[in-house]
Amino acid sequence: MAPPTSADAPERRPSLPGSFRTVPVPAGAGQFWRKLGAFAGPGYLVAVGYMDPGNWATDIAGGSAFGYTLLSVILLSNIMAMVLQSLSAKLGIVTGLDLAQACREYYPSPIRWVLWVLCELAIIACDLAEVIGTAIALQLLFGIPLVWGVCITAVDVMLILLLQQYGFRKLEAFIVALLIIIAGCFAVELFLAQPSLAAIAEGLIPRTEIVTNPAMLYIAIGILGATVMPHNLYLHSSIVQTRSFDRTPEGRREAVKLATIDSSVALMLALFINGSILILAAATFHTAGRTDVAEIQDAYQLLTPMLGAGAASILFAVALLASGQNSTITGTLAGQIVMEGFLNIRLPAWIRRIVTRLIAIVPAVIVASLYGESGTAQLLIASQVVLSLQLPFAVYPLVRFTGDRGKMGDFANRPVLALAAWVICAAVIVLNLVLLYQVVTG
Repeated sequence: MAPPTSADAPERRPSLPGSFRTVPVPAGAGQFWRKLGAFAGPGYLVAVGYMDPGNWATDIAGGSAFGYTLLSVILLSNIMAMVLQSLSAKLGIVTGLDLAQACREYYPSPIRWVLWVLCELAIIACDLAEVIGTAIALQLLFGIPLVWGVCITAVDVMLILLLQQYGFRKLEAFIVALLIIIAGCFAVELFLAQPSLAAIAEGLIPRTEIVTNPAMLYIAIGILGATVMPHNLYLHSSIVQTRSFDRTPEGRREAVKLATIDSSVALMLALFINGSILILAAATFHTAGRTDVAEIQDAYQLLTPMLGAGAASILFAVALLASGQNSTITGTLAGQIVMEGFLNIRLPAWIRRIVTRLIAIVPAVIVASLYGESGTAQLLIASQVVLSLQLPFAVYPLVRFTGDRGKMGDFANRPVLALAAWVICAAVIVLNLVLLYQVVTG
């Protein structure tokens, strides 16, 4: 990577210094599976952000209102995510910088500050979804009022800090365990719902109606914002550097390959879970004429009587709670990476976590107190649209950096990959401009 052109370029420091190169990778040839096992983990931390409570709200609303139609949006969003996350991992492995650090080195100060503020807004929007989702799960499972549930979410900072004390691999293992719980719950739910395979196949084919129908487009962009998380691009470029791989060109090339496999497999799991939520809503609610189910609480109440199985609602709530806790952990890491990368400010993890969580808790408490369940449902979907609006400001620098031969050398994006990346970037920008136009014009 070329040296910074700015005279006041900051001194480089490792991303996530407490975990930097702490996970050993086997050396030598002929150990592909062992090396892949060593690299397995970061992709699952990233995948968590693609199945957080915000996804639940948009997927339930989309499946209930429009059946299987928006399944194609989930598929396309996931393909976009695979490409972008592979670029993010490549940036971290090749340059030794996370995306925030790269922006700090190569953009002038005003642009850096704007990008940092926008990314912080995205993290707050994501945290808001996690707060509401966890509070809803606590209400459904234990009868805790929404306002109290929102306040309880402030305590989860202690869980995260405790996990971080035991090393990065333990943190990854905890994440994977919760993902298995979520996937298991939805596998059972789909078995009970018995969705139409033909309808699922038809839903995977994109339709022009998704763009021309304003209500459908709003949910579609919410799905995009909930699926391709802007802060995940910063997160992935950092956590791949926890692996102690060979820093030679050959070692980096192998590391890029292994990290791409890791994230692609993990995102396939995210695709299954996100698709399952929408399919469950379509098969259970839309086919029965209940196109108005847009709230997680309503879905919980209706699943047991409509599927005829007492465990359906409980499994749904358990998966939601696991989803909220998983997303909380990755949101904390992303916040730390973004602040340290853009501003070179290193706050204790507990301070960073509490500040972010309190910013999310305040609006959640106000909305839960004044508007109850319907208000929190609308806030949950709106938070995902906010995430989508922030996405271009993370995607553009990522695509630009990874396509720059002066920064990436021989690892710069090849023509086909570069074209795909810029098409994805353009699609994200155009969809958000359409959304803004529709919001402004009513």
